[in-house]
Amino acid sequence: MAKILLVDDDIELTALLKDILSLEGYNVIEANNGIEGLAAITDDLDLILLDIMMPKMNGMDMLRKLRETNETPVLMLTAKGEEIDRVIGLELGADDYLPKPFSDRELLARIRAILRRTQGKTKESNSSSIKYQDIELFVGKQEAYRNGELMELTGTEFGLLSQFIQKPGEIISKEDLSLEVLGKRLAPFDRAIDMHVSNLRKKLPPLSEGKPRIKTLRGRGYLFVEE
Repeated sequence: MAKILLVDDDIELTALLKDILSLEGYNVIEANNGIEGLAAITDDLDLILLDIMMPKMNGMDMLRKLRETNETPVLMLTAKGEEIDRVIGLELGADDYLPKPFSDRELLARIRAILRRTQGKTKESNSSSIKYQDIELFVGKQEAYRNGELMELTGTEFGLLSQFIQKPGEIISKEDLSLEVLGKRLAPFDRAIDMHVSNLRKKLPPLSEGKPRIKTLRGRGYLFVEE
């Protein structure tokens, strides 16, 4: 049973969402602001649903503090039309966002997509790995190493890197990355994949001569550069 932390100051909404998620078999913990949310963090958490606008400590501040030490997947719940909040949240390490108001069906679909990505590989051997150049991914453990050193990646960044190193030198469209990594179709003006790739690029040292490992091909997608 997946354990989900729901952080939102709307008491009625959290009660409703807890009922919906509990009926789907999830173990739901509630918090009503960022301070309570951080205090509720445990090692067995599988996902955090995080509202942005809250008293005492808002969602952005909680996310910023969380990412200093913790990589638990985060699905942001944002106000409709607040594009800047979504962009900043993705830059800070959120895995995806869902604009309010949203349907129960859409929320459950996003939750399942994130959990599939972060938990679906647990049946694989923790020792099985994918290697390319100086990078090695242990899929079962969701861990990435460069030259033997652990890389601090979010679950989404790990998913992207896995896609890239399995297809070096190939153009991968944003549509395919959105489906494979985020589990959703790419919507118009959706910048989630762009922001996640940007974050991943910052964590990957360049190749020789300063060449970036991930190349953006405008209108076509991304390419993991071969040395």
